[in-house]
Amino acid sequence: MDISLRPSIESDLEVFFVNQSDEEANYLAAFTAKDPNDKEAYLNKWKRLLKEETINMQTILVENEVVGCVVKFVMEGEAEITYAIGKEYWGKGLTTKAVEDFLDIEKTRPIYGRVAYDNFGSQRVLEKTGFEKIGKDKGFANARGKEIEEFIYKLGK
Repeated sequence: MDISLRPSIESDLEVFFVNQSDEEANYLAAFTAKDPNDKEAYLNKWKRLLKEETINMQTILVENEVVGCVVKFVMEGEAEITYAIGKEYWGKGLTTKAVEDFLDIEKTRPIYGRVAYDNFGSQRVLEKTGFEKIGKDKGFANARGKEIEEFIYKLGK
């Protein structure tokens, strides 16, 4: 499968919304919006974030079809990465390839990734792309309605 990245545009947000509102994807992401089905809130938030200079949002294309995204954002002064891809593409190595390609574009280091303790697929993506597990934290996971453990990964010094 031919996979590529390009800067995200507003029309991509429709696919991203569908991806994040999938029940299983939302559960695995864990640290999500309070209401993952509030499309208006989602679109308004991301339309605003597309214009933020500190955010690098790249759309994942498979055979030129929008299937997901990889994003660098800044939280509490630290660069973080997040990514999502349509469920039908899980387990094929496409997210790993997209993150590798993204890290060639986005040079900010260190960059951190946070992942729910039981999201093994996302943990593998980070580990395969050079991130090292450096710690753990606990936080309230809206998708699960409770506090859960998350692993913290870091790439670079």
